[in-house]
Amino acid sequence: MEKSLNKLFENCFKEHWTYPALSNYKGETLHYKDVARRIEKLHIVFEECGLQKGDKVAICGRNQANWAVVYLATLTYGAVVVPILHEFKESSIQHIVIHSESRILFVGDQMWEGLSEAEMPNLEAVILISDFSIPYAKDSHILEVRERLNEKFGKKYPKNFTAEHISYHLDQPEELAMINYTSGTTGFSKGVMLPYRSLYSNVLFAREVLPELTSGERMVSMLPMAHVYGMLFEFLHEMTVGVHVHFLTRMPTPKIIMEAFADVRPKVIIAVPLIIEKIYKNKLQPMLNKMSMRVLLRLPVIEQKIRNKIHDTLFQVFGGNFVEAIIGGAPFNREAEQFFKKIGFPYTVGYGMTECGPIVTYAPWRTNKTYSCGYAAPRMQVRIDSPDPENIPGELQTKGDNVMLGYFKDPEATAATFTSDGWLKTGDMATMDSEGFVFIKGRYKSMILGSSGQNIYPEEIESALDNLPYVTESLVIEKDGRLVALVYPNFELAAERQISDQELQAIMDENLRLLNEEQPNYAKVAKIQIFPEEFEKTPKKSIKRYLYRNN
Repeated sequence: MEKSLNKLFENCFKEHWTYPALSNYKGETLHYKDVARRIEKLHIVFEECGLQKGDKVAICGRNQANWAVVYLATLTYGAVVVPILHEFKESSIQHIVIHSESRILFVGDQMWEGLSEAEMPNLEAVILISDFSIPYAKDSHILEVRERLNEKFGKKYPKNFTAEHISYHLDQPEELAMINYTSGTTGFSKGVMLPYRSLYSNVLFAREVLPELTSGERMVSMLPMAHVYGMLFEFLHEMTVGVHVHFLTRMPTPKIIMEAFADVRPKVIIAVPLIIEKIYKNKLQPMLNKMSMRVLLRLPVIEQKIRNKIHDTLFQVFGGNFVEAIIGGAPFNREAEQFFKKIGFPYTVGYGMTECGPIVTYAPWRTNKTYSCGYAAPRMQVRIDSPDPENIPGELQTKGDNVMLGYFKDPEATAATFTSDGWLKTGDMATMDSEGFVFIKGRYKSMILGSSGQNIYPEEIESALDNLPYVTESLVIEKDGRLVALVYPNFELAAERQISDQELQAIMDENLRLLNEEQPNYAKVAKIQIFPEEFEKTPKKSIKRYLYRNN
């Protein structure tokens, strides 16, 4: 097999010409031949815009079939794609377009209303993702090309466009494919440069570990495509093996997700912990906490029957056709993870980061250990910067084919992210057992040094706290030498049950007592402080800790 990502796309389109490829859930469906035709038309537009190989093309919009078409058209042309999360503020979107030196911006209709071409002077054109109309072009010639695009396409392919006409840019392993920005905050935003080597290796990984996901199977894409986790494993890999991808074009609420799973019946589920934890907390935990259920779960024979029933119910909730749910992007709640392991639910927790496009560690669900994120993925190595990696946490470091080239126009940040012997510093603290299984403890930057010199990982305390009554999410910080837990409660449930503010605080005081019963002395929390709103989160739904350190 040639080590070319674009060649994989080319071969897949030719082999699956008449197969369904991309659907907007409950909307239009594009077959592989339709995708190839739209790609070819965009290539004509790129040529007329004077776009050169290596030039940057930015995409900012909600998940939809045309978003995927633009992404594929950019790569197969030989340009560099710059995906931008649609949830970023307008000023951040404009900053990324400028910083990345993008020459064309594809944007969602509503987002364009808040943007200004005057703030992005290097753009040749702005193109709406929905219908590829052009609200702004630096040269009127580009507008004329769009108006006569079908005519130009017809002249180029007078006897119809067929699979034999497909011939894409032949990429090289070290060639830049994508710049992915890690944040929408100007002061923190870094453009991760991912070469074709990284994208190809990640796609190859998915083909190796998910052989069941083959031609004609179905996939639900619910994670933001501008983030590499969803992009690679809900879209790019699928476009190399003939899978039919269904995009949730609206906000993926649990209700919409469950409905889509039932309709599409996906073969594999890619999820962040938040989705799985909500199902556990809202659907299962109330039932499991009932006194009668607790008694029944102590009886071995009945306990197994209950576990089997819960397993079967959950299997149907997720569509009843999947072979594995892969969870990543943030730490998984320990209580939920233990429960899913106990009932034999087919899930596994992987670990990755944007800088690795994203996969670093993984193990199949049957072999992965509880609380572990697996072992080094194919073509990757991992090590722990610790004198005793099995017992003393140290920084997880990695190297291999998935690793980025560096940060765009930021050599200082690039140098600081690599060790002197070439390993990428992940910033996560972990241990690793004798079999190579990695156990993440928390972010190096979020680690708190206790008064007696012990390392405290707030994520572990939060995992326990999040399972207590009326806690929606929590954040443990250090304040005046003590641990304080900021808690965003389930205000909706409290209002439904007519619980006053004083009663809610009393519940939190009891939660504090229960929490500290399970914590060692050096990790006990001094108080719980009720927080009035949800915590601000990153694209992969982990809390932006740095915003709350001074609360």
